Amino acid sequence: MNRPERHPIFDLSDRFVDEYADLSPITATSLGIGDDHDRWDDLSPDGHEAMATLLRTRRVEAAALPASDDQFDRLGVRVLDEFAGLRLDAHEYGDVYRDVGHLTGAFTSLREVFDVMDTESEHGWRDIATRLGTIDEPLAGWRASLDEGMRRDLWGSRRQAESMVTQLRAASAEDGAFTGLVGGFAESGIEAPGLGDELSTALDRACAACEDMAMWFEQSYLPGAPERDAVGPERYARHAREFLGTDLDLEETYRWGWDHLLELRQEMDEIGRSIDPDATLASVVQMLESDPAHGAASQEEFREAMLERSRQALRELDGTHFDVPDPIRTIDVRLAPKGAALGAYYMPPSEDFSRPGTTWWSLGDAVSVPLWDEVTTAYHEGFPGHHLQCGIQAYLGDRLTRVHRLLFWLPGYGEGWALYAERLMRELGYFDRPEYVLGLLASNALRAVRICIDIGSHLEMPIPDDVPFHPGASWSFDLGVEALQHYAFNDQALAESEITRYLGWPGQAISYKVGEREILRLRDEARAAEGDAFDLKAFHERVLGSGPVGLDHLREIVLSSGEGRPSPEPPPDATAL
Repeated sequence: MNRPERHPIFDLSDRFVDEYADLSPITATSLGIGDDHDRWDDLSPDGHEAMATLLRTRRVEAAALPASDDQFDRLGVRVLDEFAGLRLDAHEYGDVYRDVGHLTGAFTSLREVFDVMDTESEHGWRDIATRLGTIDEPLAGWRASLDEGMRRDLWGSRRQAESMVTQLRAASAEDGAFTGLVGGFAESGIEAPGLGDELSTALDRACAACEDMAMWFEQSYLPGAPERDAVGPERYARHAREFLGTDLDLEETYRWGWDHLLELRQEMDEIGRSIDPDATLASVVQMLESDPAHGAASQEEFREAMLERSRQALRELDGTHFDVPDPIRTIDVRLAPKGAALGAYYMPPSEDFSRPGTTWWSLGDAVSVPLWDEVTTAYHEGFPGHHLQCGIQAYLGDRLTRVHRLLFWLPGYGEGWALYAERLMRELGYFDRPEYVLGLLASNALRAVRICIDIGSHLEMPIPDDVPFHPGASWSFDLGVEALQHYAFNDQALAESEITRYLGWPGQAISYKVGEREILRLRDEARAAEGDAFDLKAFHERVLGSGPVGLDHLREIVLSSGEGRPSPEPPPDATAL
């Protein structure tokens, strides 16, 4: 059941999502659109131009639609325009021709799409066999685009290209993601004569294609790739706006990052002393990392513990601080295959909710897993973090356009909410052990030091003279690793992976703290304006009820009154999904 006489932006958005998914089958699989998931995106220059043509055409069409007095109609037009504009920037500035990133971009999407493919039916496994056996096609398209980038003197850095070589070979190694994927067929219980052989052949082809691509990087790309990691202030500011939906005073944000980081470190020292008055903070962390009493005995035990954290929070907070729609009451936690970058990430539910929202943890070769700094991640990635935010976004079918629900995502909003959710869970008393509070603070320190490293490295700004960490020094890869180890207690491998990520994804790493900072500002301003009438649950509904928007747009929605501010309650027919 749809809203009566809905604005044509909804029909345009419906059609646009299908057209976009047709040009990007990876997106179709990630969103759970359609039944056949055996095709690849065209990553060649021709493929990029076809996508750009679609974006330009539908953007013009949206701009020509009739005006509306309805706030959600206007929201839909604005979101399609902004989505198309952000994607077109990647074409117009040539980013699609230097798509070489440690934790983002072409190969990450090629590898991770298999994580959400159907492994419970013969049809799903045949899609996997076809896709795996033809992965040479998107790799060839990607190579053609990088060739075009080299011709235009648009490069990814040498460090990012070296990561591509490592990841290509890791994915196809004997214990890598692709090998593990195919190995899972034997355990699926599906009887399909010949399919196992097809998968084996597909794996051989995929491994050969990955090795060929790795050799191309070594022989053709790396010799010309620049050593310099910094992208400079102009490109950095453009990317920061892409992730945040607002223009930042980068110098003020850099200084605030340092001030906030030092405040967090002081509180961490206090919590550390409450755990062991005679130990240094570093010693306390080492104990929490190594003492089996403070960890899960296996990766599976860890998975179950993280799942229960989110489930408990959902049970207890539904109806008091949030209204949780039925379709998103199912939460899943899974372990990512080997070869993926270490850490955790969230995959939203499919459009029809047949596939639940899922948190994926990449734990590497770890046998036992410390818990002290992972409980906060469960709330960030699961409930009430990304799972609630992404789930509501998918749920509000008649309130938000299909483009808004399925395609539009700004980290300043989404990651800002998830980091706010961590803080909220502390305010509500869910960090029931001091080491979990320490983990929360370490999580925040990680996001704060990211601001310092990311802005400082890409804008080549020195460390301030009045801070206790290498005052006056210039940022380098090794200094960034040291900062993560000192302030966020990352181990060497994770810290190196993180710094490589920041250097290849300018502006993304700051979105967490900058987004949280803005949501907290909005909460304070709303409380001051509303006084005793302020209601925290209603505030959360205003933030989440808009769907993902830029931070400037979020401010308009949350603080405006009457016209232009979404009502907290979904319309009666919002359950149409």
